[in-house]
Amino acid sequence: MRPHHWFAERLLAVLSGQRPVHWMLGHTIGDAYDQLAELAPTTPLRTRGTRPVIRMCRGAQPAPGVVEACASIAAGEEVRAMAFRLEQGPDLRWRCAAVELGNTPMRTR
Repeated sequence: MRPHHWFAERLLAVLSGQRPVHWMLGHTIGDAYDQLAELAPTTPLRTRGTRPVIRMCRGAQPAPGVVEACASIAAGEEVRAMAFRLEQGPDLRWRCAAVELGNTPMRTR
């Protein structure tokens, strides 16, 4: 599994309330943990009756050791966007450096 797919699943677990934010402590750097801590309690992904799932996840490598990724998350008939950045450390482990969640839901057809 590519690192951006693995991280997309973990980020979704936190943002949907399935896992606590501190579950990502060793997997974040910089402001990413604070971003998650701010997003997680208020994200609409927590209030849905339908468990959210990742419909699509894509990543691009703009520089060595960096992956910028986006994912679409479906919860019932609504779809939201999530973007995140991964950076590979000297220990070769990938860590999330930034995460954003789209605020405006899109309806599926």
